[in-house]
Amino acid sequence: MASVVVFALINLLPGDVVGVILGSSARPQDVANLRQQMGLDTPLPLRYLHWMGGLLHGDFGLSAIGSVPIGPMVASALGVTLSLVVLAMVVAVAIALPAGAFAAMRRRRVSGVVVSALSQLGMSVPTFLAGLALVMLFAVKLHWLPANGYTKLLVDPLDWLRRLVLPVLTLGVVQAAVLVRYVRGAFVDVLSQDYFRTARAVGWTNRRALMRHGLRNAGLQIITVIGLQLATLLVGAVVVENVFALPGMGKLLLDSVGNHDLPIVEAIVMVLVALILAINAVVDMAYTAIDPRLRSNATVDEGVDE
Repeated sequence: MASVVVFALINLLPGDVVGVILGSSARPQDVANLRQQMGLDTPLPLRYLHWMGGLLHGDFGLSAIGSVPIGPMVASALGVTLSLVVLAMVVAVAIALPAGAFAAMRRRRVSGVVVSALSQLGMSVPTFLAGLALVMLFAVKLHWLPANGYTKLLVDPLDWLRRLVLPVLTLGVVQAAVLVRYVRGAFVDVLSQDYFRTARAVGWTNRRALMRHGLRNAGLQIITVIGLQLATLLVGAVVVENVFALPGMGKLLLDSVGNHDLPIVEAIVMVLVALILAINAVVDMAYTAIDPRLRSNATVDEGVDE
């Protein structure tokens, strides 16, 4: 179903790649010949079937501009984007978990209110503005890190990491501000539960009770939010990759839209859809890993069905 929607919407976009290639002064006969060569004169349903047949065999086809194989282009860009998104989420979780737990345990104190206020402020900062601010500070003023560009991991691992620090911090810090709110809410729910009060009554400290019981019980909510925010990070990567000139999926997508190179746009959108579906599947598996009761319920349901 997703493939039908993606193919239909993209092919209904205004503009014509043939006009981009040949220019506005091209002769009608040349336009007709090129449209025939590119298969654009065939009905849309047949083009969809041909496109899907290629996807099922791992063939993304050729780009409309330059007739370059799309698969290697998308694979190269995907590696950059996944590196950025995964590292940014690691940074976001590393900041949000302790900050959210701190804000929950001290929610009635000034320090907890300050953490919550800072997270609200961070949520209101646009990603591109955060990126520009980090560039001005660490690249322009302090000269600690490069402002843009990309080096492949296998070519120079150290330079690869240096060039990803600012983009990762841009995405990670902004995302951490969003996650702190949800982590705080999840831990506040735990603090009000009977098992937590029982643990406190037998002499456990807040920190020990929260680490022993809170993480697992709040984990389902946190994992759900992280799964949803990973999809948001994929969208945010489009902006960050263009700010820092990273050759990822976002930059390739914007360049292809500008050139009206629909085959590349279709391939990128389908890859993003597949990534989101894969993230949802991983989140579902994480549920059962965190809470064994879900496995028990599934087993009971299967027994009842039988």
